[in-house]
Amino acid sequence: MPPAARTALAAVLAATLVSCGPPPAPPAPAFTATLTSPTNVVLHWPSDPAAAGYLLEYANAAAGPWTALQYLPPGQTAYTHPNLIPETPFYYRIRSFAGPVSATVTAGNASASAVPPAAGAPVSVRQPEAAPANLTATPAPDQSLHFAWTDRSTDEAGFLLEIRRPGASDFAPVEVTDPHTTHCALSLLPGEQGSAFRIRALSYGPLSPVVERTTGKD
Repeated sequence: MPPAARTALAAVLAATLVSCGPPPAPPAPAFTATLTSPTNVVLHWPSDPAAAGYLLEYANAAAGPWTALQYLPPGQTAYTHPNLIPETPFYYRIRSFAGPVSATVTAGNASASAVPPAAGAPVSVRQPEAAPANLTATPAPDQSLHFAWTDRSTDEAGFLLEIRRPGASDFAPVEVTDPHTTHCALSLLPGEQGSAFRIRALSYGPLSPVVERTTGKD
């Protein structure tokens, strides 16, 4: 067989082998925003198995300023932003969060569950030893709880208080603080008495691409 013919045959065989191979993997699900009514936007995002939850943010301009819309638990992959201003652009972005958590406490029983402060200097929030320590939950006369803890991390983005309500199987975000804070308060809602709490030193993942939807007429 002449060299040119052999080269052409090799090219045909290579193309055939590629076409007979396994199909390419489908693209990963994207962060999306869908206008389901003139003033309701439904957001969807892919699940991140490594995430402890998600921070959803919105703005009315592409450059911000950005506002925290909701801290969401790890199993949630959709959120409805309802009753928006008509004929207005809304921009959204999302990121995962993680970080070590304290021991669990319940109101009136904090000392039994608290972890003593770890020995040594504080470390990066990406280390297990950076978990907040010595968490306490003290009831106040106004039906709120006052929380205090020891900051064991050097570079946290803040602290996230999480609640496990009676009958719930997992914790959900309920309050966020600034970095280097060691106390906060929470007003309990009906049915939250007897809940368990823990505090997380926050570390954020990368931001998603920004999506935009403009609401319609009301």
